[in-house]
Amino acid sequence: APDTAPPPTSLSLTPAVKRALLDAHELARANGAGYIGPEHVLGALAANPDSAAGHILNAAHYTPAPPPSEAPEGPPPRAERPRPATGTPTLDKYGRDLTELAREGRIDPVIGREEEIEQTVEVLSRRGKNNPVLIGDAGVGKTAVVEGLAQRIADGDVPDVLLGRRVVAMDLTAVVAGTRYRGDFEERMTAIVDEIRSHSDRLIVFIDELHTVVGAGGGGEGGSMDAGNILKPALSRGELHVVGATTLEEYRKIEKDAALARRFQPILVPEPRPADAVEILRGLRDRYEAHHQVRYTDEALVAAVELSDRYLSDRRLPDKAIDLIDQAGARVRLRARTKGTDVRALEREAEQLTCDKDQAVADEQYERATELRDRIAELKHRIEEAGGGTEVNEGQDLVVDTEAIAEVVSRQTGIPVSRLTEEEKSRLLQLEQHLHQRVVGQDEAVRVVSDAVLRSRAGLASPDRPIGSFLFLGPTGVGKTELARALAEALFGSDDRMVRLDMSEYQERHTVSRLVGAPPGYVGHEEAGQLTEVVRRHPYSLLLLDEVEKAHPDVFNVLLQVLDDGRLTDAQGRTVDFTNTVIVMTSNLGSEAITRRGATLGFASGGTEADEEARREQILRPLREHFRPEFLNRIDEVVVFRQLIPDELRLITDLLLESTRRGLKGQGIGVEFTEAAVDWLARRGYQPEYGARPLRRTIQREVDNELSRLLLDGTLREGGRVTVDAEDGRLAFRVAQTPAPEL
Repeated sequence: APDTAPPPTSLSLTPAVKRALLDAHELARANGAGYIGPEHVLGALAANPDSAAGHILNAAHYTPAPPPSEAPEGPPPRAERPRPATGTPTLDKYGRDLTELAREGRIDPVIGREEEIEQTVEVLSRRGKNNPVLIGDAGVGKTAVVEGLAQRIADGDVPDVLLGRRVVAMDLTAVVAGTRYRGDFEERMTAIVDEIRSHSDRLIVFIDELHTVVGAGGGGEGGSMDAGNILKPALSRGELHVVGATTLEEYRKIEKDAALARRFQPILVPEPRPADAVEILRGLRDRYEAHHQVRYTDEALVAAVELSDRYLSDRRLPDKAIDLIDQAGARVRLRARTKGTDVRALEREAEQLTCDKDQAVADEQYERATELRDRIAELKHRIEEAGGGTEVNEGQDLVVDTEAIAEVVSRQTGIPVSRLTEEEKSRLLQLEQHLHQRVVGQDEAVRVVSDAVLRSRAGLASPDRPIGSFLFLGPTGVGKTELARALAEALFGSDDRMVRLDMSEYQERHTVSRLVGAPPGYVGHEEAGQLTEVVRRHPYSLLLLDEVEKAHPDVFNVLLQVLDDGRLTDAQGRTVDFTNTVIVMTSNLGSEAITRRGATLGFASGGTEADEEARREQILRPLREHFRPEFLNRIDEVVVFRQLIPDELRLITDLLLESTRRGLKGQGIGVEFTEAAVDWLARRGYQPEYGARPLRRTIQREVDNELSRLLLDGTLREGGRVTVDAEDGRLAFRVAQTPAPEL
């Protein structure tokens, strides 16, 4: 006999096959069949023209045959089997039978919640207080535990006392809806309770958001007969089996009613560990692959858990990771369906640029016309490259990978995708060089800040504290705020991630409540705190507490908890995580000593080690007199900024002139500043008591004002070039026009 390959032990189904089988299942149910036949699979393939099989069937003009009038041979159709009467018409009207949905395969598989399901089964099997309430944060899977219970009952994997029971999820909102007159709600609830009581040995009622039974249908103020009071007698007599689900905060509403709370047995549902969340995603992968017709890589599932756990700290696993893979699948699928729109967008852009180029030639703006011509040529090349690839190949697998997950996280958090996927180690190792590109001088300050961040990211610092906490000391205008901006841009992708709080606004005792919110009973209690809310909304931020020495001493009591534990509880009881923030505080204490010693101060200057230690002690003495030791001990580094020297002022002046260069370049004008002009501006704009801050105003007054006049009177036009020099104690502007280029 010829050698034959052994049959495979397992088959890997593509998303298209999974989708076809699910569609065949729905088609069989719609036709009342009790099994899935070949005709249902064929009809499902024909209903999906995007698949290769659907394309062939449609090309052959195949139309699915109508369901036969008589039942086919084989198992009897489900529609002809009379469904036994439930005996609970009112409950069926306002609820969903989860066990029936589980038998039909319309409930997602429940993975990793065996312990919670076992506890629920144990409580339901008790003689008294057999009403479990699942308590946990939103998104941890409380409803999934009940669905897992329904699946076990449908499979018969429960004790005998629970066999054959129905788990019905009651919609309390639907019960309240439409009750116009007093007594309507009570009548509905009483009918439901009577039905449950008469079938207590066959029913388990699930009430999601259990806290809503307190006050539901009570008729407002003075109405005492709410859903909770209607359920109490039946619960006390053990005539109802109720499973509830609510959050820990909302459970407090039930605890206020001791008579109601004692009827329930709490079961805590914790957030799953990241490893368990990955297993949950693997169990749900088939469902989402069939729905979106994509394929999820295993790395994408791991990335969904890791990135959501790191960047979406205000939500809980596995809900936030499931949302990521769901949105990423939809995004990848929609991109594949609309590739042709990208080409049309490029064509429209090329047409618009052609009109702009013609207008630029008419206005004699030749340099702009040349630039537009090059952009049009580039667009045409991109259109030619994309022209042959606009159609999706039949049978081509669409893959959701790590990059697709990172894009979704980027859109939700505002952190650039490259910051999520690039190797963070290499970026951190270049942090010091990156900061030096924006901060001139202050080598010691940049090094100290970089080292502290590296220690935190390497895992050598406490994970329960902020990434870094720094106190910047030095006179005004030496680069304290600029270093904070540069650090925010390097760590979080943009200097917009820097949140600035002026601590001079918190000099009075009563202003401390603005940081975390007003306590209960005070005006504005509903409003969030200025510090806690901004971190809750943007957990990856740099907090700049400017002029911290001006704040009231009670403010430092609030900061102690942030610096030590990395968290803070606001007035509404919410715990805000500060472990992903960098905290920078600035102060002018000791700046007099720095100013007196001038540019000779600093670790980079000359002098013996003893001299440097004496200088530092002279600067830090006012700090110790003003701040308490427990506050200073919680700060990672006290960074001293020295005064700027002439060479550094020239570099700062050149950096500030860059904005002027960019403004003129956007208008097609070149500008050059000679060394003499830069030296003149640096000397003119520097004041020791104000640092480099007046330099910007000097450039605006001496350079930008004169360039504005040249632009408005037509002396300086597009295609021109201006040279700025220093002659006879003032700036000189020389303008040269370039000839029009060939188009």
